[in-house]
Amino acid sequence: MTKPKVFITRRWPASVEEKLRQRYDVTLNETDRPLTADEFRAALQEYDAVCPTVCDSFPTEVLNVDNKRCKILANFGVGFNHIDIAAAKHHQLIVTNTPDVLTQSTADIAMTLLLMTARRGAEGDRLVRAKKWDGWCPTHMLSANVTGATLGLIGFGRIGQAMARKAHHGFDMKIIYFNPSAASEYVTQDLHATRCNSVEEVLQRADFVSLHCPAGEKTKHLINANTLALMKPSAHLINTARGDVVDSVALCEALKNKHIAGAGLDVYENEPDLYEGFLALDNVALLPHLGSATLETRTAMGEKVLANLAAYFAGNPLPDRVA
Repeated sequence: MTKPKVFITRRWPASVEEKLRQRYDVTLNETDRPLTADEFRAALQEYDAVCPTVCDSFPTEVLNVDNKRCKILANFGVGFNHIDIAAAKHHQLIVTNTPDVLTQSTADIAMTLLLMTARRGAEGDRLVRAKKWDGWCPTHMLSANVTGATLGLIGFGRIGQAMARKAHHGFDMKIIYFNPSAASEYVTQDLHATRCNSVEEVLQRADFVSLHCPAGEKTKHLINANTLALMKPSAHLINTARGDVVDSVALCEALKNKHIAGAGLDVYENEPDLYEGFLALDNVALLPHLGSATLETRTAMGEKVLANLAAYFAGNPLPDRVA
């Protein structure tokens, strides 16, 4: 029996790639380089399934290709804003993702960035490496307390709640949040969490603001010059959600002019093309989209894709269908 043809756009953990080889006629991106729109179009014409990642763009211009063989985009990642979902539906393409398994690792990175920006960790590391540290001094690199501070979360789903648990139970932080729907009574009581009436209220009250909202038209540049102006001068912004939730130019200006104290970023607009203004600033910690980057998590994400592919080719309901 002929195996289905599957195309993988980037390298995955070795154990998952081996299972792909066993089950499918699979083509891997051996060089692990970012592929072009033309290469994505060719893959849609040649393969039964294409497995993109969150760094692969599938707009309508790519999906609108003649002689399409592909019937499913089995996405390696929980986010799918890089895929034009309306166009995928129009072209009768199924889209799946990999939720749940990256919750804790992404929340860990959010907490890492909070600590890095609060305690000026990235700045201190650069100072030591440059051999510019002159020794301990009572007023050297004074920073902000994390323990007991107020953490405001914009978006309070799985990852937002996971970060809140780490912050509240680990650092005795006070938890406030904005989310379209209220958290369960169990979560609210466990975290002593207070739901705010608006994003603006969170920004005004919090010492640290962490973004956990989905990307989309409603949240594009949710954090902009106007909303940044609502934050305390001593406040810090953390983004592990999606890059386009934050207006990079506005955030850079706010940091440069000390309208807010600092920021920690793991995601960016137009990544990996980072807005270069950030590179000149000491009060921003920058990570290269490491949210889910543990071997255990990335392997689990690959297993999720395998489960979606298996269900599709067997004609069964897909566990993680988004379109």
